[in-house]
Amino acid sequence: MNEKELKRISKFLSYVLRHQPDSIGISLNEQGWTSTTTLLEQMSLQGKKVNLEGLKEVVEKNNKQRFSFNEDLSMIRANQGHSVSLDLGYSAIEPPGVLYHGTATRFIDSIQKTGLEKRNRHHVHLSAETATAKNVGQRHGKVIILDVHAKEMHEAGYKFFISENGVWLTDHVPTDYIDFP
Repeated sequence: MNEKELKRISKFLSYVLRHQPDSIGISLNEQGWTSTTTLLEQMSLQGKKVNLEGLKEVVEKNNKQRFSFNEDLSMIRANQGHSVSLDLGYSAIEPPGVLYHGTATRFIDSIQKTGLEKRNRHHVHLSAETATAKNVGQRHGKVIILDVHAKEMHEAGYKFFISENGVWLTDHVPTDYIDFP
């Protein structure tokens, strides 16, 4: 599959596995999994002709590792970023001292007032590396990287989780725990 096709299928999977499964007639269980066979059948009905090998290629080559299969490849899910109600089954763990959030400069005024909010997603997404945060922030405009004092938050009772692809997740980051450049 060429890069353009990989990207097209990946965007489609993000849409249906994170936000609108019913748009193609699939359902997600409470942990976000759906049948691989059903997904492929429904994608075909939508004009997205992909076989299991092609789907495996999309999952393996996605640079952000957004998707996972179960052990026997019978089920697939998005790793995080859902706007549909799910319980992804992540256990709370202690984060490193500092995590990073990449955003656009145009959002700073709002963040300075309310902190980082999950809005229509399940969690606020944070990165362990500034390079990853920069890549995320660039999608929204002129990038700014915020330092989040994650360990202090954890010590104050905030819960942190880490997704299968290394994205740190939390419900909210109050302004007291953010360093603004």
